[in-house]
Amino acid sequence: MATSTGSTVTEYLESLSPERRKVIAEVRKTIKRSLPKGYKETLGYGGMITYEIPLSRYSTTYNGQPLCYAGLSSHKNYCSLYLLGAYADPKQLAALKSAFKAAGKKLDMGKSCVHFKSADDLPLDAIGDIVASTPPDAYIELYEATRRKTK
Repeated sequence: MATSTGSTVTEYLESLSPERRKVIAEVRKTIKRSLPKGYKETLGYGGMITYEIPLSRYSTTYNGQPLCYAGLSSHKNYCSLYLLGAYADPKQLAALKSAFKAAGKKLDMGKSCVHFKSADDLPLDAIGDIVASTPPDAYIELYEATRRKTK
């Protein structure tokens, strides 16, 4: 997982090399442009940009942390895009895989993220569509359904 000494998104971005900052900024722009109202951009989970539902809106999470919908981080050799909706919703996962295939791009998927080295490695329009597809209320329902399956 990413780590950062910064405490804000701005500090996190400033801590990156100019090349890496450009990559993260381009993907971040797509996310922010597409993000449904109700999610908040913060720095969390050990130093990554997160898009989450604040605890003031939904506090019944398994770990007491805000419900994370998406995340973006820079690592030593690659960047990661966390699309938690795609990991919980088979339709979103299928849309993600289909978008990569249609764009002729290689999907490098970790356990909970998509790895990439440049923004060109991602089908950004499709990423925006996937991010836009789940408003907070729908994500809470998806989260609760997933949690019921694990109990």
